Amino acid sequence: MEKLIYVVDDEKDIRELLSLNLKKYGFKSKEFTDGDSLLKAITKVKPDLIVLDIMMPGVDGLEIVKILKREKDYSNIPIIMLTAKTEESDKIVGLEIGADDYVSKPFSPKELVARIKAILRRYSESEEEPKNKVIRHGPITIDKVKIEVSVNNKIIDLTATEFKILNILIENKGRVCSRDAILTKLWGDEKIVIDRTIDVHIKHLRDKLGSAGKMIKNIRGFGYKIENAK
Repeated sequence: MEKLIYVVDDEKDIRELLSLNLKKYGFKSKEFTDGDSLLKAITKVKPDLIVLDIMMPGVDGLEIVKILKREKDYSNIPIIMLTAKTEESDKIVGLEIGADDYVSKPFSPKELVARIKAILRRYSESEEEPKNKVIRHGPITIDKVKIEVSVNNKIIDLTATEFKILNILIENKGRVCSRDAILTKLWGDEKIVIDRTIDVHIKHLRDKLGSAGKMIKNIRGFGYKIENAK
């Protein structure tokens, strides 16, 4: 079945360029000129992924991300941000509030499609039924069937990327995982994001885990590890 991608951008040329390339690579797409029209449409048909511009009239892209991530029905829809901003700190804001990736304008349509494929594959892998359905590590419990994480029996809301990073760390508990190794497990040969992206996801993951987040340690110059449960 063709995957449905929502493209949200107030620039007609960009919308048409994206839609043309998505069709070329076997995706269906629907175009929106602003965030309000996206929010109306998503209540009727949920897309498999959203490509979302940050700078738009009315409700901007960052606010759209916040709205979607607050809603249980939409919080697991992957989002790639489009941004004309070049400062890394500006892009990181979107990742911190739940977006999965970002692409700077001007961009390569082929690169964007590669990122879309990688993210959709990652979400698909997260939904496959695993051999070890429930994993416990100290106060953290991961249910790989329900795609849920709880700390001291309280469910916390993670993005697909955060969920998979936590799985990687716990599967390698007590061992250091380099940023590059984490990127490879997330993206495979199509890892085209910067190391700093992992740092942002780890920070967000620690915050959501609360006191259990202290178990995730930064090994300066190497990467991250999660301590063995006591």
